[in-house]
Amino acid sequence: MKLLMSLSLPFEEPVLIFTLVLLIILVIPLLLGKLRIPGIVGLIVAGVILGPNGFHILDRDASIVLFGTVGLLYIMFQAGLEIDMIDFKRYKARSLAFGALTFFIPITVGTLVFLYLHGYDVKPAILLASMFAPHTLLAYPIISRLGLSKNEAVTLTIGGTLVTDTAVLFVLAIIINSTQGETGTWFWVLMITKMIVFVAVVLWLFPKVAKWMFKQLESEKGAQYIFVLTVVFAAAFLSELAGMEAIIGAFLAGLALNPLIPHTSALMNRIEFVGNNIFIPFFLISTGMLVDLTVLFTDTNAMLIAGTIVILAPLTKYAAAYLTQKLFGFSILQRNLIFGLSSAHAAATLAVVLAGFEIGLLGESALNGAVVLILVSSMVSSFSTEKVGRKLAILESRRKPDISVKPDRILVPISNPKTIENLLDLSIMLRNPDHKSPIYPLAVVIDNEHAEEEIYKKNKMLQEAITHASATDNDVQLVSKIDVNISSGILRAIKELMITEVVLGWNAKITTRDRIFGTVLDNLLDNTDEMVLVCKIIQPLNTTERIVVLVPTNAELERGFMRWIRSVKLLSQQLGAPIVFRGRKRTLNKLKQAVKETKPTVEADYMPYTSLNEFANMKAELNKDDMVVVISARKSTVSYNSNLDFVPRVLSRNYKDNSFIVIYPEQYSVYQTVPVKGIPVSYEENAEK
Repeated sequence: MKLLMSLSLPFEEPVLIFTLVLLIILVIPLLLGKLRIPGIVGLIVAGVILGPNGFHILDRDASIVLFGTVGLLYIMFQAGLEIDMIDFKRYKARSLAFGALTFFIPITVGTLVFLYLHGYDVKPAILLASMFAPHTLLAYPIISRLGLSKNEAVTLTIGGTLVTDTAVLFVLAIIINSTQGETGTWFWVLMITKMIVFVAVVLWLFPKVAKWMFKQLESEKGAQYIFVLTVVFAAAFLSELAGMEAIIGAFLAGLALNPLIPHTSALMNRIEFVGNNIFIPFFLISTGMLVDLTVLFTDTNAMLIAGTIVILAPLTKYAAAYLTQKLFGFSILQRNLIFGLSSAHAAATLAVVLAGFEIGLLGESALNGAVVLILVSSMVSSFSTEKVGRKLAILESRRKPDISVKPDRILVPISNPKTIENLLDLSIMLRNPDHKSPIYPLAVVIDNEHAEEEIYKKNKMLQEAITHASATDNDVQLVSKIDVNISSGILRAIKELMITEVVLGWNAKITTRDRIFGTVLDNLLDNTDEMVLVCKIIQPLNTTERIVVLVPTNAELERGFMRWIRSVKLLSQQLGAPIVFRGRKRTLNKLKQAVKETKPTVEADYMPYTSLNEFANMKAELNKDDMVVVISARKSTVSYNSNLDFVPRVLSRNYKDNSFIVIYPEQYSVYQTVPVKGIPVSYEENAEK
């Protein structure tokens, strides 16, 4: 009987409601994908059809509102989390300019139209115009999926979102308080003070707390994700306490955690997976449930307002995108991408109209007009962004390979189960993001009477490696070798798999046998020309504050110069940590030029030293969250000097609290495709010349 009652409309059984919503999230995008229609549009339309104003199969109850709110905050959080902070800082003036344009143009045009054409008073006219100005990054999941989140136009639009939404909410606060007679000096002082305190807490205090928590929860992956969600909603709540919308807090939380969550990490994969597949679709469905199409055909005033809004909103947003393109020299595709991202109206628009409705400045006609704007603008934004994004993604894929012709093939010999996760995480960060070659964890078993038992143990370790890598959504290809010794097994794997880089764990213990026959590292350096990285990870990678790189004299003359620069820059980009290069002035000048002329863009500083011996006394300049990278050299190469032989001893003795990497550059290169003045090109290029 209870089951039959739960089948009456609207559904009330929680399990049935959740099942139906999940079915919509699963089926709608798949069906519309066949028709080349963005899945976002389908989810919104599904909300219209199934919601209380459609067939009323589902109510927009507290659970739908809750999940929808989480989805909205998730969109803003992901936008802040995935933004390239180097570009964000570089283009902050442009973001401010776009934010000003996309605020003032819609609010000015809208106010004049509602004031003189529709006959509204000043305050209602400004409130209605305020619905045009803010925008929600509804189409951001499309951008993220297409790999365009670091495009300058996207960075600018995200920054502009923060500016225009804050400005609109500020206007809203002024109108509400002036209507209630509260616009004295104390009101302004209190509002500005709350805003300053809120921003300081989120952008200064939260990162410090997060860094400490990530260190405590290094091995607790699930707890890390829960902590991140806690930070997002705490920031959103503080934003509301400060008199702003929760979306501002969620976006700032993304900016605050941005340097602490590498884009290739397992944590980032979890954040994107849950958001894109659960919470954000819930938000889209709940948005569709707000639309009541029947009102538009029974209320003439609502039709007029809706028509005005639907026409003016995209026109004013396009005008802002057009002026931004002309001001900063963007391409037509980038202009259309800016328009697509900034043309969707949802969260702040709804906040404005509901606030105006509650204090009596706006009527039901305005409310229904705003809901229609949400539906239409969501579709325009989705279609426009999907269409332009595909074209831009194709163009960018053709331009990107400017540093490496061949994909990275990274070998990670594994012997200590405690270092597996760190070595794999580091390898994933070092890999060229334009190529999806697998990482190769390697287990070498010495051929003796214990080989069978060792194979079992090593295979168990390799399974741990693949489990960890799968959480980051990266491909891993396990490799096992049986050989007479470890070195020959690694060398054989390098040749068979055409490896380009080898990432080794640090082994400070040297036995008597090693002194006589040489260590594994010695044998690798003597018998292979590939780049070798020897790593000791003490602090969690995502808490790295700076990467201090010690560069020997004549390093710019090595043939692997460009390759290790790219690896260090990729690491810096993933960790959100600036680089400090230390070296002789001549080497630093060449290095500065190479860093400037190659991708990715990173924040770098250059500090000269007079002698490599200063390395032993650099400890005082570092804190424990700084990573030390030493560019070493094989014997008999142009950058080798005897002081480099003492580097391992100095690292193990003086830098016990710091993570470090010793890089031995490759000794041949077919990868340098961007010529840098004064830096030799590869053998192949010299041969052609």
